[in-house]
Amino acid sequence: QVQLVESGGGLVQPGGSLRLSCAASGSIVVINVMGWYRQAPGKEREVVANITSTGSTNYADSVKGRFTISRDNAKKTVYLQMNSLKPEDTAVYYCNFRVVAGPSPYRRLEVWGQGTLVSVSS
Repeated sequence: QVQLVESGGGLVQPGGSLRLSCAASGSIVVINVMGWYRQAPGKEREVVANITSTGSTNYADSVKGRFTISRDNAKKTVYLQMNSLKPEDTAVYYCNFRVVAGPSPYRRLEVWGQGTLVSVSS
């Protein structure tokens, strides 16, 4: 069984910064893609950023230049550094891992974190 545990959400003023973390546990053979999604009230879940096993990154247009995704493979952890936060960034943020899990026979899984609330307000 593979589990993801998120941390780092909270309340911040506009222009402020937060850093989210998401750590995986369980029988993981390979972590292919790590990503962050968010869901604002009344809206559908949307991708924020993702990072591949080779370090290639992609960002939603709305966060380019403000958010940075990074990963620590040894710690099985992904981070999202969020700077210059805006009220429209308010949402529940979810991490998402696409992994190959063991034990044999190996299988591909997509795993979600429990979500962490980020509120941007003065």
